[in-house]
Amino acid sequence: MILRSAIFIAAALHFGQSAMAADSGQGAAELQKCKICHSFDKAGTNRVGPKLNGVFGREAGTEPGFNYSNAMKNSGIVWDDASLAKFLRDPRADVPGNRMSFPGIEDDAALSDLLRQLKQATE
Repeated sequence: MILRSAIFIAAALHFGQSAMAADSGQGAAELQKCKICHSFDKAGTNRVGPKLNGVFGREAGTEPGFNYSNAMKNSGIVWDDASLAKFLRDPRADVPGNRMSFPGIEDDAALSDLLRQLKQATE
């Protein structure tokens, strides 16, 4: 009986870790897409898109040195989990007239995992 319990626990841990790894893969893949246009570290620079270090809690359109669209500057958005999720799901619909050419993320799990990883990468 003890052996069966140990096997069950080991299997549960293995499959739980596999599921977490799969989730991390989704967010990690999306995060790599972000890195094409954005830098993440404090010393980073603006690229095609603004640097994202410190994006959580920042008002949209305010990263110094980046030429934002009027739509983004006037959006009134303060970036948090909810506003980023809404924007990243469909950037053009959320802020019409913004210049981000990203089509959006439809998958809820990938979006959730991306936000978790983005928060860690931009602290």
